[in-house]
Amino acid sequence: MRLNHTLSAILLGFGLFPMANAQDGEITFHKDIEPILQRSCQSCHRDGGAGPMPLVTYEQVAPFAGLIEYKTALRDRAGAMPPWYVEKNIGIQEFKDDPSLSDEELAAISTWARSGTPKGDEADAPEPLVFDDSIKWKLGEPDLVVSTEDFYMEAGRPDWWGDLPSVPTGMTEDRHVKSVEIVEVNDVGNGEDTSDTVGGLYIFHHMIWRTEVLDENGNVIPGQSVNWPVHEVARNGDVFDPEAGPLLKANSAFFTDSVHMHSNGRDTTGHLEIGFRFHDRDYEPKYESGISILGNGSDISVEGNADNQTIHAYQVLNQHTKVITFEPHLHAPGERMCLEAIWGYSKETLSCVGYDHNWVRGYPFKDTHTPLLPKGTILHITGYFDNTDDNPNVPDARNWQGSGNRSVTNMFIDLGIRVTMTDEQFYEEMETRREELDLDANDHVIGCPLCLTPLVWPLEADADEDLDDSVAAN
Repeated sequence: MRLNHTLSAILLGFGLFPMANAQDGEITFHKDIEPILQRSCQSCHRDGGAGPMPLVTYEQVAPFAGLIEYKTALRDRAGAMPPWYVEKNIGIQEFKDDPSLSDEELAAISTWARSGTPKGDEADAPEPLVFDDSIKWKLGEPDLVVSTEDFYMEAGRPDWWGDLPSVPTGMTEDRHVKSVEIVEVNDVGNGEDTSDTVGGLYIFHHMIWRTEVLDENGNVIPGQSVNWPVHEVARNGDVFDPEAGPLLKANSAFFTDSVHMHSNGRDTTGHLEIGFRFHDRDYEPKYESGISILGNGSDISVEGNADNQTIHAYQVLNQHTKVITFEPHLHAPGERMCLEAIWGYSKETLSCVGYDHNWVRGYPFKDTHTPLLPKGTILHITGYFDNTDDNPNVPDARNWQGSGNRSVTNMFIDLGIRVTMTDEQFYEEMETRREELDLDANDHVIGCPLCLTPLVWPLEADADEDLDDSVAAN
């Protein structure tokens, strides 16, 4: 599945991977390549960034032209840069904060790398980006930061799984949360990823966490738990549906009993910082937001020395549902995951994404393209596994893997965010979608099997109840 230099050349030669047209002129660094790097690479690949080398000036970039061509051409598989693995030939293609490269940009990089890396005219260069390394929060400065206690992970230590001490949030009032972002802070330093072990710069692979409300004696009050999006290695933050902000309660505290740590090859001490951004105090949510837990059965079986292995899981939606994010969680042999929706005779793939055990991603759909699924829809996820030596994340391909918390065992979950809706809210959301996308009866919208129903089957006002009954029956 990986696109190496030879295959790239073959595709270019046969026109299957288009080169820039000759009429467009020479592909140069300043005119064509530098804007791509600024948009999708330099936030990490710069002095002080997390990337292993800066990719800002021509002198810094040109020696790595062949590597850049190779890594970007991987596109949606482990090791691809930028680390965003949505497959572009299937499912919904509209996502928030999508840094991926277009076919034209990939062709420009390949042409430039193979034509001597011409520098071009400096007058064509975009204005250099200015980075403030005092700002580590990509979603904006938090209103509240909660830090876990430090954890020491020895070099070469086996995976560790357990809990971390509880930490009070310090909240004195209830506030609805606009976004939450988790950053690992450790003593490795930026740009020092020299380890061959899974983990690279990080020691936290993932953490399942929640907040609990405490009484005046510091005891947990039952029934007040709020579950938050799972933290995963190098993962992007979460922006909740603007009308479904979860509640961080007064007198709450951070709790976790499921943390997975793995060695990055060096003695490392680190902790997590959880950044919350709040809505205004008078904000009231319209919908109820929740974290999906689809998959992870105890019957996971990944054979040793075998690729093209699949695992399936299904879930029936008992309420009308809007899917905010798709977030595959697998372990080292995991290669990709697909999300499919089945409703009546309708069956379609919502998204397929590659997976990299070192760079776990959550994929937030744009507001105009979030799947709107009626109750009764069956969600189906398929996981694909490559447990062979061809997978660089697998330390020993001879090992069978079952369900478990360590990197040498496996998980199979979609951990995305969803919103549930009443009948009235569901119909309103579909009407809004029709207006936003200017849909007519001959259009097709992925992930909304009933969006076009009023357009292809016009109803009189007194027949609305029949539609309600039909939806409920299905």
